[in-house]
Amino acid sequence: MGGSSFRTRDVDEAREEIDARYYANFMDVIERGERPFAARFDTVGLGPLMIGDLSCGADVRMRFGELGAFHINAPMSGTMELRQGGGDRLLATSREAVLLDPAGDTSLDRWSGDCRALSVKIDAAALRQRLEQLLGRAPERGLSLGPRLDITRGPGLGWVSFARQVAAGALAGDGFATHELVARPLQEALLNGLLLAAEHPWRDELAHPRGPVRPAPVKRAMDAVRARPEHPHTSSELAALARVSVRRLQESFREHVGMSPMAYVREVRLERVHEELRAGDPDGLSVGDVAWRWGFTHPGRFAAQYRARFGEPPSRTLRG
Repeated sequence: MGGSSFRTRDVDEAREEIDARYYANFMDVIERGERPFAARFDTVGLGPLMIGDLSCGADVRMRFGELGAFHINAPMSGTMELRQGGGDRLLATSREAVLLDPAGDTSLDRWSGDCRALSVKIDAAALRQRLEQLLGRAPERGLSLGPRLDITRGPGLGWVSFARQVAAGALAGDGFATHELVARPLQEALLNGLLLAAEHPWRDELAHPRGPVRPAPVKRAMDAVRARPEHPHTSSELAALARVSVRRLQESFREHVGMSPMAYVREVRLERVHEELRAGDPDGLSVGDVAWRWGFTHPGRFAAQYRARFGEPPSRTLRG
């Protein structure tokens, strides 16, 4: 999805545009006073991100279900009052942005008429995968971001400024931000920057990595596994992707990862199963189907490996 400059004075048309670019929603004007409703939505899709410069002209309120994605509202002016999952009110201002998680019904109780906001939707799976790649391992629990981000200084200000700059270039039609040689690094830089700016349990580790950086062949193999953990990887295939011999890759993995390449494949698969079972509906999801989807073809062996890794059988994880 490319860039769009959308203008309307019709609330239903604005709602449909937000639905198409972001999420299904209900929108209405709170008070029809001096400020006429006049939506201005400039948006651009960049792989796993949707970046928008949004304003409505009049005070509005909106209701959403679960977003299913991470989301940032960073006003350049005015305010946004939000709630998520029955929690406390969150106020987004030109000094402090609000970060929303994928889960939890979301409401925008008041979007002030003078509010022009940077509004960024981030694909949840892409951000989690990027965290795994940066850490070099699967996090031991799900990713959740702190709800507030200082955008007056430091990483918060830097990230918001960078996102605006990238979006402005794409909307200007210069094509640079969407060129295949540039788009992927830009998208990764935005994901990396968010993980460095937002509050979460691994931020310090990302900002101040401990120990030696893993060599390029190991990183290439790890990235390939994390991109497609369900694929029937073999040591020889991973060695070819890493551009080293099988023996050299095995030695490097044991030195820098603490396990063999195939053990690493199993660990990543187990983490993906664990994540899907934790988020799944016990009435509509089968442990066997999930295990098969992520490359486990032997039920008994899978169950034993899962219990050893997480301290409980997979059925208990699914039941919550």
